[in-house]
Amino acid sequence: MSFIFILLPFVLQAQNVLDGIEYLYESQISVSSHKTPLWLNANKYGLSSLDKSNGYVRALVKRDISRDADRKIGFGYGVDFVLPYNYQTTIAIQQLYAEVRYKRMTLSLGSKCRPMKLKNQSLSSGSQALGINARPVPQLRLALDDYYSLPFTRGWLAVKGHFAYGYMTDGRWQKDFAAESMKWTDGALYHSKAGYLKIGKEERPVSFEIGLEMATVFGGTVHWYDEKQREQVTFKGGQGLSDFFHAFIPGGSDFQEDEKGYVNVEGNMLGSWVASLTYDHEAFSIALYADHFFEDQSALYHLGTYGYGEDGDWQKRNHKLYLYPLKDGMLGLEVALKKQDFLKNIVLEFINTRYQSGPIYHDHTPNIHDQIGGMDNYYNHQFYPGWQYYGQVMGNPLYLSPIYNNGELEIKNNRFFAWHFGFSGSVSERFHYRFLGTWQKGLGTYRQPFSVARENVSLLLETEYALPCIKGVSLKAAFGMDHGKLLGNNNGVQLSVFYSR
Repeated sequence: MSFIFILLPFVLQAQNVLDGIEYLYESQISVSSHKTPLWLNANKYGLSSLDKSNGYVRALVKRDISRDADRKIGFGYGVDFVLPYNYQTTIAIQQLYAEVRYKRMTLSLGSKCRPMKLKNQSLSSGSQALGINARPVPQLRLALDDYYSLPFTRGWLAVKGHFAYGYMTDGRWQKDFAAESMKWTDGALYHSKAGYLKIGKEERPVSFEIGLEMATVFGGTVHWYDEKQREQVTFKGGQGLSDFFHAFIPGGSDFQEDEKGYVNVEGNMLGSWVASLTYDHEAFSIALYADHFFEDQSALYHLGTYGYGEDGDWQKRNHKLYLYPLKDGMLGLEVALKKQDFLKNIVLEFINTRYQSGPIYHDHTPNIHDQIGGMDNYYNHQFYPGWQYYGQVMGNPLYLSPIYNNGELEIKNNRFFAWHFGFSGSVSERFHYRFLGTWQKGLGTYRQPFSVARENVSLLLETEYALPCIKGVSLKAAFGMDHGKLLGNNNGVQLSVFYSR
């Protein structure tokens, strides 16, 4: 409530805050032979379900802050209600937010669906850290959303980024989903931040962008099964000012770490290095991009040390460095054909996550001084559930989401490599399509590898037609398919009706 009074002076200054309101009504139904196929389920901001029949009715009212682009003060808001059928929740408020912009800085409060950076929203398999696969987390966010040219660089350097803290509302869902002997968390806190640097003038055809995206889940009450004591234990994560600081600047420690003499960073912290090199021609554009995920310093910096001291100095780090090889990551190519309609956009991606700093992890001891920082276990954490929200991973959906599990809030397949291909275009002014195809080979995890590697092929063909007789109404039909040992053999169709104005 206090946030409203903070915004009120800005709202009063902003003109015509009721102008430019957009309305969207959507009805969707999915029917599948078994589970919903991957690309009928994934990268939909969590508006998806694996049940063989599911659907929803949705109503969205929003005002985009870009309506005030030519004003010093801008204001935007949105309310997005969803009534689902065979979903994790019965009634969902998908989006509920208000935001105000002063000059270039935007302050927002609430849950809002935000796009990925440096990737095609409809054709990419998804970002590894800050993706579009799960529902948006309610948060307070301060952002420089558009690139700002740095003074004295003659337009060659520009920056943008954001900083946010939020609250994860899926505690009750985690409790209902998790088996009695599994870990789950309620009341967890969320933090994300990102910064991007762009090199290249607007009028020049070549530009290079590089960014660092990081996120943390911390605080809350963690319910965790102690295998040694063979009982469920509960501990409170930190929620004081120091814990908020440690989420921003990595530090602190998790439950029991101080007792063992080891100190790791607090919470489930992860992130990605992202980069893109773009050539923009009047007839086409082509972009090469990369996304390198990390769970700790071994993949963040790719530097390790040759162990620690001896005897009383067993906690004193030896500063001789060695280099971890760069083996994991996503490499992508995007081509946009500006003068073509039938074939407009093409995306090709290769993803490898098999290395994870190596298959061995060893914390130094008074007797064994070597430190080996492997087995990074992407998207998983010792105490907190995996990098997920309401059962969907918050990054790339090729990491097997917990909703595919039976009561375990963990990512069961995080070591894989995959090829992903997508293209889209228009048959006519009213008829559009897109196609996605993915081949994936999963190895499980280092701790629980599959006995035999599991392969999978997932396909999507989606068409959308804008009715000429009723303005604002569109029909969408999609066919999805999975085939293989990883996701099973699934075939499904998805039908949607949209009305927008």
